[in-house]
Amino acid sequence: MGKEFDQIDAALTKFIQEQQMFFVASAPLSGDGLVNLSPKGLDSFRILGPNEVAYLDLTGSGVETLAHVKENGRITFMFCAMNGPAKILRLYGRAEVFEPGDRGFEGLLGQFPELPGVRSVIRAQITRIADSCGWGVPIYAFEKQRDQLPRYAESFSHEALVAAQQEHNARSLDGLVGVKERE
Repeated sequence: MGKEFDQIDAALTKFIQEQQMFFVASAPLSGDGLVNLSPKGLDSFRILGPNEVAYLDLTGSGVETLAHVKENGRITFMFCAMNGPAKILRLYGRAEVFEPGDRGFEGLLGQFPELPGVRSVIRAQITRIADSCGWGVPIYAFEKQRDQLPRYAESFSHEALVAAQQEHNARSLDGLVGVKERE
């Protein structure tokens, strides 16, 4: 039977930190817009406080979460135990986007390892924390993090990467504002 929690306590922190992957869900306000669900890895999630988290938004083919958060702030994070005792943990909240040049961006960026291809940091105030059994999730053995995304981002100069992000990530699939223009 699932439980709700008032905050991210030591046991939940340990569970989150043990996971090699998490998922981020978001959606536009429009009823005919696309719901987005993205897997994330590469040590890109941080617990900032008992009800505050952040993740490092790296360059990619889409910009849905960033655009949805800019539009309406809604976000859900999900962690699944892929080994050990079965468990799913969801963090529901209201988020905001911090892009390079924004006040607070550098301080948040300092919470993460240095990774190439950073587009933004998405910080969320968590309003609901709930777990569930996870009995239907298969058991997997973690092998390693993939290195294609960092290698891809490193293949560009800083200027070329920013230009590619602005060209390919300026709008979401629903036409919402994505990355802001940078120098």
